[in-house]
Amino acid sequence: MRTHRRHGRTRAPEEQRPPPSTSWLLTEVSPGGERAPFTARIAGVGRCLPQTRLTSSKLMGSTRHRTHIDLERLTGIRERRVSAGEDDSLSLAIGAARDCLERSGRQAGDIDLVVSCSITKYRSGLVQWLEPPTSLAVAQAIGANGATTFDLSNACAGTLTGVLVANNWVRRGAIRRALVVSGEYISQLGTNAARHVRSVLSPELASLTLGDAGGAVLVERAERGEAGIQLAGFTTVAEHSRLCLARPARHEPGARMFTRAREIHRVAIADTPGLLQEALATAGVGIDEIDHVIPHQTSARAIRTGERHVNSQLGGAPRSPAVVTVDRYGNTASTTHVVALVEELDAGRLHTGERVALLALASGLEIGVVLFTVDEGLEACRGDDD
Repeated sequence: MRTHRRHGRTRAPEEQRPPPSTSWLLTEVSPGGERAPFTARIAGVGRCLPQTRLTSSKLMGSTRHRTHIDLERLTGIRERRVSAGEDDSLSLAIGAARDCLERSGRQAGDIDLVVSCSITKYRSGLVQWLEPPTSLAVAQAIGANGATTFDLSNACAGTLTGVLVANNWVRRGAIRRALVVSGEYISQLGTNAARHVRSVLSPELASLTLGDAGGAVLVERAERGEAGIQLAGFTTVAEHSRLCLARPARHEPGARMFTRAREIHRVAIADTPGLLQEALATAGVGIDEIDHVIPHQTSARAIRTGERHVNSQLGGAPRSPAVVTVDRYGNTASTTHVVALVEELDAGRLHTGERVALLALASGLEIGVVLFTVDEGLEACRGDDD
């Protein structure tokens, strides 16, 4: 049996500590190390965006204290979509699921598994529902009544973690088709932060970058010979778990989030190049063979800085610049990669045969990669721009 756990194969520069090791799950190998009988593909994606657009200038105009912060210049975020009360976590997830099914031409009755991966679980406003689980509510709403359902949560890496799980189930032959969904109603964190932020050093500054969105990914069994999902893997650098913490707000609705954003960025810069190189080496792919990279959308400046550093450390670059959608939608937590994927599809920038790398970066600190190839079915999921 073959295993793919690498220990220290990639040597980091002297100023960096060695990257944490992880297990990179190749498409032909199952979690136990034996050969997997099937390949999984990303067959469809969908999203749901609230109609209200909140600009950075308007948000900063609502702050209680005079901050003198130019949020748009600092983050590159011009606006984000926010719910004005018409949407919550559940409705955004349901909307994205329906959009995904419509784009892919699949029926809800064909879904074997529904996984909900959102951080927020709000229904009927800011009421957190843990039971019945969101996955069951989504499945019932779309008519996937025969599907197995469960929720999982992995911060902003949640949706890609759900894709990892669905990929494993499909490859083992346990199911044929899974729908991974998430609905993030997190804009109230920004509303609450606006009452407390005083300077760029505020631990709630990152909350001002957030937007609301729903995302859905359809993972299904590929035809023999299709590339599909080639690799998926995650690692947790747990020593940094306290760099971003959230708790219920005492005097405002919803929650508050406290982030050491500069420290998170520093750690990500240090660990991502080695982990990405390790993943690509496992897949037998060079960085210059990647057509599109979609990173977690935190800020335009952070993405461009990280992109330059990774390319420098790996001695090459993908064929296209890293995708940036945070300028229009903000950081939508676990749905950012799906929002960006739909954006790229609808703009006609993803084509059959192109290789896409989804890079997860989440509080925890969680770093991961999902590598897949676009096929004709996914390219056909192109819809109208929002």
